[in-house]
Amino acid sequence: MTVDSVLDTLRRVPRQVARRRRPAVEAAVKQLLRAALGYPVYEHRSTTKGEYRIDDLARAAGTTTRNVRAYQERGLLPPPRRVGRTAIFDDSHLSRLTIIGSMLERGYTSAHIREMLTAWEHGKDLADVLGLERVLVQPWDEDPATTMSAGEVLALAGTRKAVDRLVADKLVRRQGDSMVVARPKLLQAFAEMRGYGMAMDDVLELHERIVPALDDISRLLVEAGARQVAESFQPDAAPDSEQLTELIATLARFRSLAMTSVTATLARSIESTVEGLLGDYLERFLDNTPMPDAM
Repeated sequence: MTVDSVLDTLRRVPRQVARRRRPAVEAAVKQLLRAALGYPVYEHRSTTKGEYRIDDLARAAGTTTRNVRAYQERGLLPPPRRVGRTAIFDDSHLSRLTIIGSMLERGYTSAHIREMLTAWEHGKDLADVLGLERVLVQPWDEDPATTMSAGEVLALAGTRKAVDRLVADKLVRRQGDSMVVARPKLLQAFAEMRGYGMAMDDVLELHERIVPALDDISRLLVEAGARQVAESFQPDAAPDSEQLTELIATLARFRSLAMTSVTATLARSIESTVEGLLGDYLERFLDNTPMPDAM
């Protein structure tokens, strides 16, 4: 499925009937986004439903054949069925790849993922698995600070003025001839946005506007978790070590749950916004494209 083929199909939609036009536009948006993100918008070439050769499996999972082989070597993916010299995978492998990809995005290492999958496969009690997950979410900081040279930071920021603003926002701290970057992944993302033509001042303006809103969301979620445990404390008495342990464990688990729920909600909100914006562009495309019989 190519962009040209999607647009060609869209050109043939009746312009006069709005109720038929918008669903067609929305379908085109989803096809274009899936293609851009590397998801399959075609039927795979397997000979039997639910069976995949390695390249088809990788495409269906949104990964690469190299990653599939690496997951097999690390014990994350069970071996495929062999038909002669051909490796045949099935839907269970596709499901497993989806889980692996999701956990890698959340910051788990291969070793952690293998432990979790092994626990589930051996039918461990859900509480045991959740307890294991509490251990695996460490360390808390998934974007740890790192030291860079002043030149490296300048290359990412673009200008000395932008570097000064990063320092003012406490994202960068000067340390002698070097600089400590508080969140290197965030700075890399800023640099990539700048590569798409956004001014660094605009990027930082967005960051400064978003952070207070995120802080408010975080405070609401964490305080809600703390209240659940605090209700069991004796009023006007210092909590004992057992209560503190319970509080810490609950907040650690609540952190994981809160991040999962907020990330999913934010992703869906962004997805809807992107789809709406692209849909508006395609509507204008239709308005400015001659009807097929006039071409």
